[in-house]
Formats: sequence, structure tokens, C-alpha cells
Amino acid sequence: MAILTLDNIHRGLIAKSQVEVFQAIANTAVKNGYATHADAVIQGLKDREKESTTGFLDGFAIPHTKNAAIQRPGIIVQTMENGVEWSSMDGQPVKIAIAMLIPESEAGTAHLNYLSKIAKMLMHEEVRKQLTHAQNEQEIFDILSQYLGE
Repeated sequence: MAILTLDNIHRGLIAKSQVEVFQAIANTAVKNGYATHADAVIQGLKDREKESTTGFLDGFAIPHTKNAAIQRPGIIVQTMENGVEWSSMDGQPVKIAIAMLIPESEAGTAHLNYLSKIAKMLMHEEVRKQLTHAQNEQEIFDILSQYLGE
């Protein structure tokens, strides 16, 4: 099964906190068969965030976790209606979270490769603009697929 599907992309979450974003990501992970327990995914994302921020630039974040509750690798995208405080590198609130979920048993180079691809992709201002201005889930999916080689 694909690491990214159209069903893994959701737009327009109204969230007041990072934890609410993590909850939406975890719910999608469980609903789409990537994880068995939402609470474990949320805790994994929170624990990773304590190490250092996953907030990137221009309203993007790349939260990620490897966790026993995750059954298979997945990328889940959540956009927020309003920015959410994330302690980002540039101090900007996050409007788009591209989450990477990794099974504990598979934490290896393939998943680091995806994380690296996402980070490199977001280094390009043009890509950040395209994702920010995408009108629907399909546009987001097409942009990400192009860079992830899905």
C-alpha cells in the first residue's frame, strides 16, 4: 500500500493547538490502517516535538514519529484554517503539517529517505507556495507525489 494516498490529505482543520493537529493526524492514521492506536501516535509525535521543533519555514511542519502502534509507513497531510503555534524555526505559525509515521520495527534508511525528500522539497519557496495555494486535496497530492516519487 502507498505511503501517501488522497485519503491521507485533509484540509481546513480548525485547531487551537499542536495537540489538536496531532489528534487529527492520529485519527487519520487509525482510520486509514496505518496505526492501531491514536493515543500512541499522538504521544509519539509529542515526544518527538520535545526533542526539537519540527516546525519548518513559512507555515510548514514535518512532525514525525516511529512507534509500535504504527503498522506501516505513512505520510499524512493536515492543513489548518488558522495558523497553529509550533515554535517553528522562523517563528511563524504552522498552516500545513506533513506528518511521517514510521513503524518501530522498520525505522531505517527508507524512512529517513522520505523525511529527507520532504525537507528538501520544502526548502524550495516555489513548492511551499504551490502547497499553500493548492485549492484541494488532489492538488496537494499531485505536488507531493511529484517530489516523493510515489
